[in-house]
Amino acid sequence: MDATRIKPPLGPDNRWWWDMANKDKLGIQRCTDCKALRHPPRPMCGECRSLEWDAVEASGNGTICSYTVLTHPRFPGYDYPLIIVLVDLAEGTRLTSQLVNCTPEEVDFELPVVMTIQQDADGFKLPVFQLAERA
Repeated sequence: MDATRIKPPLGPDNRWWWDMANKDKLGIQRCTDCKALRHPPRPMCGECRSLEWDAVEASGNGTICSYTVLTHPRFPGYDYPLIIVLVDLAEGTRLTSQLVNCTPEEVDFELPVVMTIQQDADGFKLPVFQLAERA
């Protein structure tokens, strides 16, 4: 990766998530009223409509629920093809991420994955996943 990855916008609703990623942790937002987990981060609970929340650290373990392989369009800072996975986390919620260190031919539904941190040359950290057998 020669070019710099496009950085996400940071605001009051997601800065905590990127702060956790910068500490090599995978964060999950949790409603403090009904304890529902949610990702992506947002200000209101979809279950009980509470605006009160905290964050928990995920184990980083999960299974592939679904995936797609992106080849176009090509943005600077990314190695193609990109394997994008929907991961069922052990904690009971899902998130979308990138699967690294494998080829598209090696990916299948329900394969176990573990979170790892990808760090760009400029220090930007991003939680991604790899097949558990490679961890």
